[in-house]
Order: sequence, then structure tokens, then C-alpha cells
Amino acid sequence: MAEKEKVEGFLEARRTDIQSRLSDYPKHKSYIIDFADLEEYDSEIAEELLRSPDDVLPVFDGVLSEMHIPTVAENPLFHVRINNIPKDPGYTLLVRDITSDFIGRMIGAEGVVNKISDVLPKVKVGHFVCLKCGEVNREPQEAHHKHSLTSPMRCHACQGREFKFVPEESDWIDIQRIEIQEPLEMLKGGDQARRIEIWLEDDMVDRVTAGDKITLTGTVRLSPPKSRGPVYQRFIDANYIESVEAEFEDIEITPDEEKKIKKLAKDPKIYDKITRSIAPSIYGYNEVKSAIALQLFGGRHGKILPDGTHVRSDIHLLLIGDPGVAKSRVLQYVDQIAPKSIYVSGKGTTGAGLTASAERDELNEGAWTLKAGALVLAGGGIACIDEFDKIDKDDRSAMHEAMEQQTISVAKAGIVAKFKANTSVLAASNPKFSRFDAYKPIAEQFDIPPTLLSRFDLIFPIRDERDATRDQRVAEHILKMHRSEKELAEIAPEIEADIFRKYIAYARRTCFPVLTKEASDKIRDYYTELRGRSKDSVAATPRQLEALVRLSEASAKTRLSDVVTLNDVQAAVDLTEFVLREIAYDAATGTFDIDKVITSHPKAKRDRIHLIEGIIKELISSRGEDGASLQEVIEKAKEHNIDRMDAEGIIQELKQNGTIYEPRHGKFFFAQE
Repeated sequence: MAEKEKVEGFLEARRTDIQSRLSDYPKHKSYIIDFADLEEYDSEIAEELLRSPDDVLPVFDGVLSEMHIPTVAENPLFHVRINNIPKDPGYTLLVRDITSDFIGRMIGAEGVVNKISDVLPKVKVGHFVCLKCGEVNREPQEAHHKHSLTSPMRCHACQGREFKFVPEESDWIDIQRIEIQEPLEMLKGGDQARRIEIWLEDDMVDRVTAGDKITLTGTVRLSPPKSRGPVYQRFIDANYIESVEAEFEDIEITPDEEKKIKKLAKDPKIYDKITRSIAPSIYGYNEVKSAIALQLFGGRHGKILPDGTHVRSDIHLLLIGDPGVAKSRVLQYVDQIAPKSIYVSGKGTTGAGLTASAERDELNEGAWTLKAGALVLAGGGIACIDEFDKIDKDDRSAMHEAMEQQTISVAKAGIVAKFKANTSVLAASNPKFSRFDAYKPIAEQFDIPPTLLSRFDLIFPIRDERDATRDQRVAEHILKMHRSEKELAEIAPEIEADIFRKYIAYARRTCFPVLTKEASDKIRDYYTELRGRSKDSVAATPRQLEALVRLSEASAKTRLSDVVTLNDVQAAVDLTEFVLREIAYDAATGTFDIDKVITSHPKAKRDRIHLIEGIIKELISSRGEDGASLQEVIEKAKEHNIDRMDAEGIIQELKQNGTIYEPRHGKFFFAQE
């Protein structure tokens, strides 16, 4: 009784607030109580609510219905909901911490939504007709009893026990199941994210979408096994749920750690220190490590154009290298150091696993539900994809939209949806034939579609070249890890791993650098000069221009600067020049040609194709119905410095795309003639 009086006093003091909330019923069907306010009013009631929510919440609902507020009296489906459970051990838990000790207790939890079911109707009050006397019996269904219908024990008129359920006369409420998994930033490297089902009712349904990070308040309950056994499944009966606009930058940083971060940022050599802290156990690769450092910080987040278009701030990197050059080790290090990341490997990865999959929902008689994939769950962080070339070609194509538009549009099993996928991609791949061929153009050795390659800001070929001096240094560097502790300390990162993670998170949370006029002019001048290096080939596209802006902004964030300086632009230019020299230099023309990478035909190859077409046309016009013979085409191609192998390859390609056909062996005609 004393408990009810306390609840009455608490709610009566908020009568005006409750009435204003009720003014737009049924748009709002809940009154939300901040747990901190309840604890301040009476700590005993607050503690009792956490221990026995099934006893205390009905008291709140009962008192609310007795307050003579017309809307509540007319609409009994008005709820009291609790939010802001303290983020202390024993209150707000990770999924892995929800043990049997918490069954029947109210807790707070947070996670990322990775699966959503359809909204289904559930019986709130069942309408039962006694088969003996015809009397109507109304039986309320327990809110937490989800899996079976509870009929009356006896008819209140004749004490009969047999009833007919009448669905049309019963009261119903909406219900929805979602699944959440632990936020990746809460996990230690290598841990698997645990999952748990959440049950939502009434005005809580359809509040979130897959990929959202949420906080919730609810009661831990048990779901009986399908076969009679002793092992039950746990789920959370949600009392309150809300989506939070939060990414991995929300890692908790203490005031002392913030001081350390700001002190580090003032170091004039901070950029070099950060670069040397990336995978210090791996010798060399300074440019690769520098690019990864910039990827971890990312460009300026939240840029929106006047037409509402979001501008990508995430940087995508691709490492293509010979076997044994430590590509996987680099990815594993980034997976451990990045405040939020997912690591996947090619052969064990599908397009659905990367983007979204459709699964049958057993509760809904086999209806389909969508489940978010790695690129959605790693939103705001980094997806490390090893063995990128081993992913099936059809599955790789699912990444096109995610890497540029940063959304994933799904139309599967009759479900059409769009997920947010603001994720940086760090991918590693082997060349087409496992090892780079020194005698072939490097761009021809990428077994990745040009349309996908063009979405990477920087592409690094890593060759395993023999160099006695470098080999000796690499061996010495590796052997240090296997000798004394003193020598092992020599290859420790310059910035401690934990503070480095928090430095990245702090920069992404607080730093939004803007281009100065001088920096903007330098980017413009470099881009213009790059485009003008060749009159015929394309040395750069607007995608490279945007990549320069992102890299420059990331460089500024390494210093926690709100301004992009000329030095930041120079760092971006140096990396871009390094990559272009490696992958876009066309020896045939002596210029840079980005088409060598982002299209299947660089300028030099397009010229050779046009030349072969011209030779075939010329021979057909002179020979008429006899067509152009293979030998004559090859002979004339040699006159233009095209060797036999290249000429045969071009002829084969023209046949495959239907430009020419070969009705008789070794005789070619144009398809349109």
C-alpha cells in the first residue's frame, strides 16, 4: 500500500506533463519516466522496479488509470515506460553478461539491430465462449507469455472447462521481434559478438531498422524449448527502446586520457608517430601505413550538399600483393586497433554476408525477414576484407553501391529496403595469377572488376622483390620478435594501442576540418596539372579529386586540427603520386592513364583495338566477300608495332563482343555487314 502511495505521489507531481503527452493520443501512447528522476524521488521504489518489474509496473499503470485523465480512461492501452537505466555494471549490460541471474529482472542493454521481423497481431484480451452454457469469458493474456494462448480455468457462470476462442471479438496488440548484437566497439579483438532477441509491443514496433544502434530497457524472460527439454532460450521483453545516433566515436574517454590526447596532438611529429604506430611488427611499407592511418581518421563527417546528397567521408584502400608480404597481418592489426571493425575473409564471405540476407522467420510461419550484413554492422568503422579476389564475382558486385553511395538497397523475397552502410573498406587481394608478372602491365593483373576498383581511393601493389640489403633488414626486424624482451620492446608502437584507439575516436568525434582557400587552390592546381599531363589519356577523374579532399581532411584530423593546411594537402598529393606511379603509368605512351585501372581498356589498348578494326575494314573492302584473313591482319598489325599475341587477343575480344564474326576458319567479317 505504501508502495502505491509513493507511485501516486510521483505521478501526481507530473500530472501536467502526463496530460500534455496525452494530448496527441494515439500518436503517443506512452508516458516515459527517466529512471534517474524516479531514483531521486524514492530510491527504494527504483530498486524494487529493477528487481521485480512485473510487480511494480502494473502499479504504475493502475495509478495512471485512476488519475481521472479522460484519455487514459477511454484508451486503456497507455503505457508507463522507463528509460535511462544507469550505465553501471548490473544495470546496463552487454548481451554476454545477461546470465540466468537476471531472469525476471529489469535491465538496460544496448546493441546493433541486425534482424527485424514483420509486425504481427497478438491477443491482448481473449474472447472465449463456454461450450456448455454459451457464456462469454474475457481472459487477459499475460504480457510476457508469448508462446501460447491462455484460456480461462473455469467458466464464471457454470464452471465449465471447455471454451471456443473467438478471434474477431478479442482485443489485439501489435508485436514485433528484433535481434540485436553487441556493438563491435565493445568487443576485444577476436571476440564474437553475442546476440539476443528483443520483443516489442504496441507503440514500440517499427521504431528501428537493421543497422541502427539502440538502447533499451526491458525484462529478461525465458522462451521454452520446442521439444521438452531443460534448456530455455532467453529474450528481452522490451519496455522502452530508442535509436541513438552514435558511432564508434562514443568510446568512453576519461579526463586524464583527454589530456594525454591533446598533449599528443601538439607534438610536431605526431603524423610520423601515428604512421609508425601502424603495424610496427611489419618492416617498411611506409606509404601503405600512412594511407591506413588516414583511413582510420577519415575525412570530415556529415557533409551534406544543398540538394540533400551526403558526401562520402570514408576512405577505401586496396592492397594487392604477392603471397607472404604480410597483407593479412596488416588487416588483422587494423581490426584490433580500429575502435570499430569487422574482419572477414574471401572464401567464407558471400554478397549476402557483406550486405544483407533474407531469412525465414520460424515464428511467422516461414515468412521472410532481413538480416544486416558486415558492411551494415560495421557502420562508422572499418570492414577489413581479406582474400578479396576469392569472393565470388557475383557477390563482389553487391559492394558497388555500398562503397560509393554508402547505402545498401535490398529487394529480396518480396522485401524492399535500404540500409545505411557508412563503412570504410580495407581490402587485401592477390594478383590474378597469385604473383605479379614483371613482364605484364600491372593493371592487367588485377582480377577485380574495373568498376569496383574505381571506388577505392588508393590502390597499393606490394611486390615481393629480391633485394639483399632489404631482405637482411626484414629478417633482422622479424627475428627481434623472437629474441629477448629488450629487443621486442624496440618494435613496440610509439603510441600505446589503447590510447591510440581513443585518439582516433576523439578525433572523429570532435574534429571537422575545413579546407582553407590556399589548400583548396593547391588541390585544384594539382588536379588540373594531373589532368593536363597527357592530351590523349585520362590521368585522373573527379573521383581522384574527391579522394584528395578526404585524404587532406584526414591528415588534418591526425593533429586534431579544424583547418586543412598546405602540409595536409601535400601529404595527400604524395600518396596519390606514389599510387599513380605504381598502377597508372602507361609505358606505351610514357604518361599516366587512370583508365588502365578504372576501365577494362586503357587509352593505348583502345588505340590498338581501333587500329585492328581499321585493318579488317580495309581488307574486307579490298577483298569483298572473301573477308579478311587472320594471317593478313596479323601481318598488317606488325607494320604498326602490334605483335602477333596482342593482335590475336584483340581479334578474339572483337569476336566475343560481336563486332566481327568468323563464318569460315580464319576469315573475318563485320557483324553489321
